[in-house]
Amino acid sequence: MNDLLQLWQRPETDETYMLAGWRQWADAGNTSSGLAHYLIEQTNATRIGLLQPTHFYLFQAPGTHHFLRPDVTLEEGLVKSYQTHSNEFHYWHSEDKGLVIFLGDEPHLNVELYADLWLDAVEALGIRRVVCLGGVFGAMPYNRDREIHAIYSLPRLKTALEPYAVKFSNYEGGSTIGAYLAYRAGQRGIELVDLYAFVPAYDFSQVTNQVQGLRIDSDYQAWFDVLRRVNHMFELNISLADLEVRSLELASSMDSQIEELNRKYPKLKVREFMQQLSDAFEELPFMPLDDLWATELGDLLDNLN
Repeated sequence: MNDLLQLWQRPETDETYMLAGWRQWADAGNTSSGLAHYLIEQTNATRIGLLQPTHFYLFQAPGTHHFLRPDVTLEEGLVKSYQTHSNEFHYWHSEDKGLVIFLGDEPHLNVELYADLWLDAVEALGIRRVVCLGGVFGAMPYNRDREIHAIYSLPRLKTALEPYAVKFSNYEGGSTIGAYLAYRAGQRGIELVDLYAFVPAYDFSQVTNQVQGLRIDSDYQAWFDVLRRVNHMFELNISLADLEVRSLELASSMDSQIEELNRKYPKLKVREFMQQLSDAFEELPFMPLDDLWATELGDLLDNLN
């Protein structure tokens, strides 16, 4: 195995899956990096391996200023901390099911080598299926289920994904790290699914120069909607209670921000704009059979009381 890839523990569970996130271009709502980090903390997952950052990152490029540079902390001139790029594998298990949670930095250079090593890790860890995470901004209602799109590595996965209320894109353009890895995984016969959520963002700059726009930085509703699908797909029992609460709080916060914009800038007609978005939006809620039975049973019991 290449020295750049280090794995010091192998999962011992009967079934092992992977959820992968990156600090990357397609990270709207922190749906890729934020959700992966959240799960590592929530599950208290154990660090089991890493990809060394050597060869994969630029220190600077003309015009980027500090965007690519690692962060340093100085105290009276002494370097107290230095934050480098990292690509780490963590592991959590519940009974006979295991979940490897990967969190990394999207590579700037040598993406072919990065993909080879990353997929080597997937095979070495005995992963049955990988779900990569991503997010893109779009104008859509903030108080509805998020639209989830899917990219997949092998033709047979399309049928397997259809019950998960996802859309299949015909996009042509610049590739995300998830799409690239799906392509490379397909060449090696690895099951990989890239799920990316559309995160609400609104641009008002064409109406006024006083307000540029509004967007959700950490979209807990997107995290919740993606994780519901992952939970069901991998038959995990990760609690969603905290994310459900955060999602409700997020919707309430957005209500307040929209109301404030409507009050301060009536010419924006924010409420009217939001209503138009809601009317045009075709929601595709994920309702698996077990959830549907639970809902119908609850309604039946309510009617009997």
